[in-house]
Amino acid sequence: MRIAESELILNERGAVYHLNLLPEEIAPVIITVGDPDRVPAVSKYFDEIIIRQQHREFVTHTGRLGNKEISVVSTGIGTDNIDIVLQELDALVNIDLDKRTVNPQLRSLSIIRVGTCGSLQQEAFPDSFVVSTHGLGIDNLLNFYVQANNEEEKNILQHFITYTQLTGRFAQPYISLASSSLLKYFVDGFHHGITITCPGFYGPQGRVLRLGLSNPDMIDRLTAFQFGNHRIINFEMETAGIYGLGKLLGHNCLSISTVVANRISKTFSKNAAEAVENLIEKTLEIISSVQL
Repeated sequence: MRIAESELILNERGAVYHLNLLPEEIAPVIITVGDPDRVPAVSKYFDEIIIRQQHREFVTHTGRLGNKEISVVSTGIGTDNIDIVLQELDALVNIDLDKRTVNPQLRSLSIIRVGTCGSLQQEAFPDSFVVSTHGLGIDNLLNFYVQANNEEEKNILQHFITYTQLTGRFAQPYISLASSSLLKYFVDGFHHGITITCPGFYGPQGRVLRLGLSNPDMIDRLTAFQFGNHRIINFEMETAGIYGLGKLLGHNCLSISTVVANRISKTFSKNAAEAVENLIEKTLEIISSVQL
């Protein structure tokens, strides 16, 4: 079936509209970062940068690190942007942009988010690294798509909803697993746990400036939540969207973060930029040494 011009928008050079990319301009391994300025902070480690593209907040550098081709793409903040980035990356590898039809042979990308987060456990102190075993979204994005959860995901989600009461006038939570094929490489030196993806930075993450909160004990509830060996380690604003869409589209996704704020000890990184740099270096070292 042909995909209409109104559904898949291409620009004047035939590239996907928001990312301004052609299929040959992305690599099979993709690092996503929120901040556009963080793209060159990653690509400076490449042996060669082959492609540079930018449209709005979406900056892409594609290059080579050793014998691996890697793209680094900025997403901006939030799962609304993740919806754009994941769908357009998938279109680049799984849709014939000229014919506007889905390719008969589908490809899987390896997509690794490198970002920052707030910790919800005492031991995940500022400047430490976190890997998201699950992305649990309270932002509503995945509820616009047909989902399928395994039994473990269903059980965690039901227990979470019952425990936190984050439903009804809040968004209906959703959950997706990290890719086991990527997760196995990010073990030593990383805290593991469930990541909550929020639809905002202040009230949705329990911050109070001038406005009162409708759910003032949310931080305590998230920290205390446990289901079997699973507990919530951190929260941020993109992971559940990446995991959810990645799973539905058939891509391998992982989210790793530097803790910049510990919401339990109320401490903040003394040098967040250095901590992010350390995570970038560690991530690229792992990517360059394994088969993805």
